[in-house]
Amino acid sequence: MAHGGGGRAMSRLIDELFAAAFDNEWMAAGNDAAAFTAPAGRMVMATDSHVVTPLFFPGGDIGALSVHGTLNDVAMGGGRPLYLSAGFVLEEGFPLADLKRIVDSMAAASREAGVPVVTGDTKVVEQGKADGVYINTTGVGVVPEGVTVGGNRARPGDRILVNGTLGDHGMAILSVREDLGFGTDLQSDSAALHGLVAAMLEAVPGIRCLRDPTRGGLSATLNELAHQSEVGVRVREAELPVREEVHAACEFLGLDPLNAANEGKLVAVCPPESAEVLLETMRAHPLGRASAIIGEVADSDRPLVEMETAFGGTRLVDWLHGEQLPRIC
Repeated sequence: MAHGGGGRAMSRLIDELFAAAFDNEWMAAGNDAAAFTAPAGRMVMATDSHVVTPLFFPGGDIGALSVHGTLNDVAMGGGRPLYLSAGFVLEEGFPLADLKRIVDSMAAASREAGVPVVTGDTKVVEQGKADGVYINTTGVGVVPEGVTVGGNRARPGDRILVNGTLGDHGMAILSVREDLGFGTDLQSDSAALHGLVAAMLEAVPGIRCLRDPTRGGLSATLNELAHQSEVGVRVREAELPVREEVHAACEFLGLDPLNAANEGKLVAVCPPESAEVLLETMRAHPLGRASAIIGEVADSDRPLVEMETAFGGTRLVDWLHGEQLPRIC
């Protein structure tokens, strides 16, 4: 508990672990807030709290996930991420070796993304009042001139694209949480998408909407867009990129891959005349090689999402009811 008490133990923890890992000029100043010069343009800000179980999983951990998740939220607003903050809630008795592993992973993800963690906070709570560690990250960025994206901008005829296979993160988490091997090497898709988004916006500045289908998966994201824009959405099951092992795992457990979480995927809506250019741009990026056009926006008096099934029928893609996979991000 002394590590959160504001005294010598807390100061040593911050200096020897956090400041050492997130080494930059803002951290070195040792102030309670980071002061920085904001570039010209509209600012975008996002915050996210991460409570994933387990803390370490195939393809990532809560540290890298907390960086990727917030960077992606900034990017989905059309922004170029500039700075991050990090807040830790630690449970009494949490191993310092595990905390160092998480912080080092977080720092590595931050450096790889080129977005520094410039300020933060640490709290310690009694044993049993947190699940090891919770992390909140907040990101700020700037939106380039001429770029306006939002969930309310989809128009009938627009095309809908995704940048890769769906449900990887959710199934990877479930495989280790429930000790289910599935006979495959399922990996989380956790990744920072702002580089991909920058390339997409450079090629097609007129992208209408961007969204990352995390909790609730693709089904929740498409329903959100349909309601915000007051349109219908039609997707084709045959065009949805889903790994065979993810499809098999979902089928075995009675789950729908459309509801499974993703952490390195995005949904883009663009005018029909720009769809092929955008698809080509996405496929040229390492995080978009499996990109696909999965459907289109429809003129409808009700904001419904429909899917043309592989058998030629049509079914409603509704919001997820309840929790399919709790604690996945």
